[in-house]
Amino acid sequence: MNTKIGIPKEIKISENRVALTPAGAYELTNRKHEVFVEKSAGIGSGFSDEEYIKAGAKILSTAKEVYDIADLIVKVKEPLESEYSLIRENQVVFTYFHFASSPTLTQAMIKTNAVCIAYETVEKADHSLPLLVPMSEVAGRLSAQEGAYMLEKKHGGKGLLMGGVAGTKKASVVILGGGVVGTQAAIISSGLGANVTVLDRNLTRLRYLNEIMPPNVTTMYSDTYTIKELSKTADVIIGSVLVVGDRAPQLITKDMLKEMRPGSVLVDVAIDQGGCFETSQPTTHEKPTFIIDGIVHYCVANMPGAVPTTSTIALTNATLPYVLKIADTGWEKACQNNSDLKNGLNIIKGSVVHQAVANAFKLPYTQYK
Repeated sequence: MNTKIGIPKEIKISENRVALTPAGAYELTNRKHEVFVEKSAGIGSGFSDEEYIKAGAKILSTAKEVYDIADLIVKVKEPLESEYSLIRENQVVFTYFHFASSPTLTQAMIKTNAVCIAYETVEKADHSLPLLVPMSEVAGRLSAQEGAYMLEKKHGGKGLLMGGVAGTKKASVVILGGGVVGTQAAIISSGLGANVTVLDRNLTRLRYLNEIMPPNVTTMYSDTYTIKELSKTADVIIGSVLVVGDRAPQLITKDMLKEMRPGSVLVDVAIDQGGCFETSQPTTHEKPTFIIDGIVHYCVANMPGAVPTTSTIALTNATLPYVLKIADTGWEKACQNNSDLKNGLNIIKGSVVHQAVANAFKLPYTQYK
């Protein structure tokens, strides 16, 4: 089977990642598939058009040309409004959609009659999320770095050094969620010398973290009372709670901000799924923060875009096996033969086939068989 794969340039603000490396393009062309890359799509990640050409890909001048020719569109971020009209009926779009955070995007994709497969809901039998993990690792590590940076006085923070120095206070970092993001955030925060508390409701996970983390990391069971009490003295709170395909729960309320110390920092890694702080609103790398009640909010919706070379390579390593399955056999057979990929199906030709997305907007749900 010969499949035409399109790689458009990402147009979200400060999004320098690209969906496929030249090495990934070579794997596809080596299997007799055709890869079409929009001009300069890889520049932000350090990959030139010439490298894609050497890998057997063809360079097209515009996004429209890429969408017009491709059977399968592979992206990093969800399509933006200017891209909606480019998506064709029956075309397969494989990317991070995060539908539950955007009714506008959901309705737009329903109207395209395309096949939408979301990276973030591709799920293995053990409930791990193979296409979310690499970007979660990056975002988790970045969240600690950004939290430390935003504690600086010039950004509205308290003027604290994360790990302090001899005779001074170390920062108190509270991490909501002990999954991949939370674990990576804890590794970096503790490595910087902060006193770290990780909250989760999975006792098995807490026991695991308790065993592997250094002495300056404490684990606690997550409940509303504990979160409220810890927030009063926290210097940085990192929100990393995920409900697969659904909107993130809001664990820090607006009322809690009034009891927090001015200059404290909230880093909302769950902003792609609506955010886990009530006062969160998506921000960009150009203007990453805003302040409410003296509390600094960092809510960049594409955090891994800050380190696009690392992120693009890590993402391609994870997505390429699934791209190859779709390209080799077509999306239907690929999903029938691979339950992970089947779980990634969100919208098929106008029908919502993922329960969490349907629930988020009270839309009709169609079970895909």
